[in-house]
Amino acid sequence: MSPTTTGTAPEKTAPADSSARTASAPAAHRTADTPAKAPARPVASPSARLLRAVRRLPYLLVHAAARSAAVIALLVLWETAPRLGLVDRTFLPPFSEVARAWWGLAGDGQLLDNTRASLVRSFSGFGLAVAIAVPLGLLIGWYRPLADLLGPLLEVFRNTAALALLPVFVLLLGIGETSKISIVVYACTWPILLNTISAVRTVDPTLLKLARSMDLSAPRLFQKVILPSSVPVMFTGIRLAGAVSILVLVAAEMIGAKAGLGYLINASQFNFAIPQMYAGIVTISAIGVTFNQFLVAVERRLSSWRVPLAG
Repeated sequence: MSPTTTGTAPEKTAPADSSARTASAPAAHRTADTPAKAPARPVASPSARLLRAVRRLPYLLVHAAARSAAVIALLVLWETAPRLGLVDRTFLPPFSEVARAWWGLAGDGQLLDNTRASLVRSFSGFGLAVAIAVPLGLLIGWYRPLADLLGPLLEVFRNTAALALLPVFVLLLGIGETSKISIVVYACTWPILLNTISAVRTVDPTLLKLARSMDLSAPRLFQKVILPSSVPVMFTGIRLAGAVSILVLVAAEMIGAKAGLGYLINASQFNFAIPQMYAGIVTISAIGVTFNQFLVAVERRLSSWRVPLAG
């Protein structure tokens, strides 16, 4: 009886062991194949966000003070130099007088009206220049036959100063809005056009080879490789054109204009209203800085794919 008993014991335990292994195998297989879920990131409470903002406040204040130190030093020098007799305050009044003059022009509406007239002309010409120069620059930079055809003509016009052609624009288009916007378009076109051509021609050849190896069509190649790679250099020209659009317009408004910041500066000079003249100049500088910062923000948005350099 004992052999029979010992022989049947393995027969009963073997299926149990095999079934346990069979049951555990799929579980192990599921565990290995199924990726572990990452723990959910805790959502910071409003009080925690406020605490982080308070902790960063000293750093932000120090950073802002460092960035504005040069401007503050210039304003302090501007205020003290005329009062100490270092310069004639008749021709360079203290900054406080200029600020009062600016406030007076803003209060009676003169500053707003003239600024609005200048911004409409400047932004209209700048927008038309971007719409014309960017597509043309992409075509010239990409298609060599078109570059060979238009190259000599571009060299002639880009070396002709816009203000030198101002009398020609006035003779052909009159002294109205058309001539002023046209001179801005002409002046803004060349920085954008030349930088766009350079941006297309300096695209990394390795990226082009990789894109062609993936059999990308010409439109997809432009969309995925050419345009993203051209954005930084292209925006250098656009930012230069933004500054040119204001400077050239102010010079154009000094001839035959009845409104605009250039007209305000010129009229204040003739009337010997020196603080009002400097108030117009300060307004132009503020507009230029604000417009440049806006273009920088747009450039960062469009080139967010770029990896920032260390240090």
